Amino acid sequence: MLEKNQLHTVELTGYTAGGLSIARINGQVVFIHGGVQGEVCVIRILKVLKNTAFARVEEILQRSADRQDPGCPHYPACGGCDFRHVSYAGELAAKRQRVQDALHRIGGTDLEPEEILGCAETDGYRNKCQFPVSAAGELGFFRARSHQVVPALDCRLQTPQANAIASAVQEYLRVYQVPAYNEKTGKGLLRHLYVRTNRRGQALVCLVVNGGTLPEEAALTERIRTACPETVGIVLGKNTAATNVVLGNTFRTVWGSSFLEDTLCGYTFRLSVPSFYQVNRNQAERLYEKAAEFAGLTGRERVLDLYCGIGTISLVMARNAKQVLGVEVAAEAVLDAKENARRNNITNVSFRQGDAADAAGFGWVPDVVVVDPPRKGLSPETVQAVASMEPERIVYVSCDPGTLARDVARFRELRYQAVRCVAVDMFPRTQHIETIVCLGRELDRVSQHIYLDYEPSPDMKIPRNPTYPEIKAWVLENHGLKVSPLYISQIKRKHGLPADESYNKPKSEDAKASPQCPPEKEVAIEAALRHFGLIPEN
Repeated sequence: MLEKNQLHTVELTGYTAGGLSIARINGQVVFIHGGVQGEVCVIRILKVLKNTAFARVEEILQRSADRQDPGCPHYPACGGCDFRHVSYAGELAAKRQRVQDALHRIGGTDLEPEEILGCAETDGYRNKCQFPVSAAGELGFFRARSHQVVPALDCRLQTPQANAIASAVQEYLRVYQVPAYNEKTGKGLLRHLYVRTNRRGQALVCLVVNGGTLPEEAALTERIRTACPETVGIVLGKNTAATNVVLGNTFRTVWGSSFLEDTLCGYTFRLSVPSFYQVNRNQAERLYEKAAEFAGLTGRERVLDLYCGIGTISLVMARNAKQVLGVEVAAEAVLDAKENARRNNITNVSFRQGDAADAAGFGWVPDVVVVDPPRKGLSPETVQAVASMEPERIVYVSCDPGTLARDVARFRELRYQAVRCVAVDMFPRTQHIETIVCLGRELDRVSQHIYLDYEPSPDMKIPRNPTYPEIKAWVLENHGLKVSPLYISQIKRKHGLPADESYNKPKSEDAKASPQCPPEKEVAIEAALRHFGLIPEN
């Protein structure tokens, strides 16, 4: 039985998703801070739970060739980095293994990453930085798994501009005795400093405030511009909610511009403070190029880009697609996406506001669907909606291997198999990893065909097998009714036609019966089936 403060000699056999090393003591899993895979160490038990324990390295008996000096005075107290004590080659190997393990254990597939695309620069790559401010007025980063700010004005992951601005803001707080926000009391003013830097080194600054103003805003502006002459705009963001969310919903430009322009994949993007934009532009370009490769575009395809944000992936896909539709739930992002398309003279792309789970009802019949969801992945409804549109390929871009693998398993139930995978290290020295998976549609279960050599009569109607979205679109256009794939499947089965087994099939013996197609929708679906020549005319 493990107890706190016990010493044990162990071999470290791997890493967790959070970058901790792993060992086993009498079958119990122990997660170890500061270890490197392959080492033999003496560890001290810090905390014991029911099935696991946490420990730290006390002495290294057999040192790994991948161990290195972290090179940062704030590591490991600051929670920003996880792998500074590991060589970059060792970090990439750990991240690739993490993706592979998730696909195997959670996704139920034997697919492995073809490669992991490492980053040429592992320091200074972040073009966006959010410095929390302690109640004492110090800027830095949160200690791991806490809201305690570790002072750090020289973070190696940030740009020199961001660090210089942070130093200027901290000095402003001291000189003018501006109270910083206190999470416990809800009092104080400055909560976060936000800095976005473009490829040219220009910076957009946002100060997140528990209120509408800051004292001596002119003096603050002067200090920021002196510390970073490349600053193009200073924005004040209002956030008075008792929340962990950094940005609020109200912004006021204190000086200069309210946006920053940057180039990505040869396109120019206008970025406001709340705009989503990949923090590592060089790796983002490699990520999007690989996504376009997985899409297999030839110039004839219609592409649906879900969670499109400000349209970065949509514009890249538009280069080799016939038409692209980007869908995003945030209204401001949709406006930014439309403006980005206009600014770059891209005419074969359009954007609309909407929920990804509703995309099947948009009347769009895609050949390829691209999804780039948040860390929580896709909802079951979105997985179902994407599969119901029957695209040839699905390109899934993910920032979390676990939720990606879960969704890969869900897509397999709907006859989409993961066929390619590549990992992209967007966030060197941290635990995070981006992954791209290409899923292909399985062939119909009846795959044998008999070919007859004959000449059909001119008035003979040749039936074809329309997709579910085509049937839905025809019913909506001709009967003004929205019908679900479930109802289409029911009517197809009624007439002895093959239907997707994923519809109308309860998941358990005690599941509630599926809702039955209403009579008026049954008539409309039957009319569509006649139109496409699947059932005879009355």
